[in-house]
Parts: sequence; C-alpha cells; structure tokens
Amino acid sequence: MKMHRKVFQLFLLEMFMSVLLCGCNMEKTDEKKVKDLDYVLVEEEDIPQELLAKIEEKKAADFKLVYESDESMYVVRGYGEQETGGYSIQILDFYMTENAVIFSTNLLGPSKDETKNIAPSYPYVVLQTENPGKNIIFK
Repeated sequence: MKMHRKVFQLFLLEMFMSVLLCGCNMEKTDEKKVKDLDYVLVEEEDIPQELLAKIEEKKAADFKLVYESDESMYVVRGYGEQETGGYSIQILDFYMTENAVIFSTNLLGPSKDETKNIAPSYPYVVLQTENPGKNIIFK
C-alpha cells in the first residue's frame, strides 16, 4: 500500500514539474496591432498542389493551416462540412503584432431568401502574403 502511495506521489510531482517547465517556455502574445498585412485571396486554381492536397485531407472538419513556399506564406481557414451551399467567410482582421500574426474570420451562412444548394459544402479561405516569420494566431 505504501509503495503505491509513493509511486502516486512521484507521479504527481513529475506532472507538476512538467506543467511548470512547459509554462516557463510559453511566450505571451501581445495582440496590439503593429501594422495591417497585405494579402491576396487565392482562387482554387492558383493554390499550390501540395497545399490543395492538404486542404482536401482536412476539409471535412474545422481546420487551420499555414503553408510556406519559397516566396510566400499561405494562411488557410476552413469551417468543415456544412449541410448546404451558400456559405462565405468574412475576414475580420489580418495584422501583425510584435511577436505574431493575428488572423480572424467569421463564417456567414446563406441568406434566407437565397436558393440553397442541397449538397454539402466545405467553405474555406486561402490568403497569400509575404512571410513575416512569425507564428499565426487564428481567432
């Protein structure tokens, strides 16, 4: 019985130390805007094939992707399978902070008077921008 108690105590101590050490390495993100970033909305036919394959793999579920090529960075936000067509994605913010890039979007449903396609859809948006060399935070 005492052996189990000691093993449990060591386990708890190890877990506590792991959490403590991981917490020390976390960088706090200041979300204060330094500058807006320029971007281009990328049409499906202009998406690099490797990125398009990743999107196809993930499109059924909610997803976020960052893809870097030699000259550009692509930021992708997908909202997974929707019951019908007619959805669009609104870009709310795309800007740089001191240590990150903030990318905020919103899924907009079809309007009530719009004729809905009864087939499922997989709305996503792809932005192309210069690589700022910072982490992307999706909101």
